[in-house]
Amino acid sequence: MSDASGDVRDNAAESRYELTVEGHLAAAYYKRDGNVVTFVHTEVPKELGGKGVGSRLVKGALEQVRTQNLKVVAQCPFVKGYIDKHAEFADLVN
Repeated sequence: MSDASGDVRDNAAESRYELTVEGHLAAAYYKRDGNVVTFVHTEVPKELGGKGVGSRLVKGALEQVRTQNLKVVAQCPFVKGYIDKHAEFADLVN
């Protein structure tokens, strides 16, 4: 499996981080306000369910947030759950 952050791209025009797997698009939607990224919703197509795509997407998004010195508000339950399970990202939470 390739590095998550290398595959995940920030589509700022659509306010979402994207990951394409097997021709399907998974997306983590956000709102940006200054240096805070609020994750509001994550979508993974049913064709990709159970393959860890959502986790790869969120990991890559959070790694990009970190490199840009931004903070995170996890309104999306999936993103919140991921951060709760991966303490290395807890410092990003605003």
